[in-house]
Amino acid sequence: MIRAAGDADIPALLPLIEGAYRGEGSRRGWTTEADLLGGQRTDAAALAEIIADPKQAILMAAVEGALVGSVLMADRGDGTGYLGMLSVDPTRQAGGIGKALVKAVDAGVVERFGARRIEMQVFWQRDSLIAWYERMGYRRTGETRPFPRDNPRMGLPLRDDLWFVVLEKDLDAKTP
Repeated sequence: MIRAAGDADIPALLPLIEGAYRGEGSRRGWTTEADLLGGQRTDAAALAEIIADPKQAILMAAVEGALVGSVLMADRGDGTGYLGMLSVDPTRQAGGIGKALVKAVDAGVVERFGARRIEMQVFWQRDSLIAWYERMGYRRTGETRPFPRDNPRMGLPLRDDLWFVVLEKDLDAKTP
């Protein structure tokens, strides 16, 4: 089951997101950023801001009542949606949860924001993750964006060469 998160979901969302991206526990999955960043991935205040913003939402996936994944979707204007912060419990990765959340965002940004295309950004070092998104229909745009080094809410860089590759997908295209 996939549904939009509300304020009452923040206490469950925060450890899911942190556990998917940071710390030793995140190394159980293949999407960890533990070698790139320390510190937090997000915090309760940031999640509350997203949930309160009509141009953003967090979708949550549950299996047998247990929260197993979440993802951010947003309206970037000019017919462009955004997918970010895809998080799946590391012990449940490779089970189709991430794919279901990506498909939900693809449909959600069309329905909610009227988007015709969607974009995302991934650290350039994450070759296997970029390849996974490419299998989901995303393509590299050739654009890069800097990592916000001055924002500790996003994490503390463990290396100097952090920047993002921008991926996009036309939403009228079929998703595998």
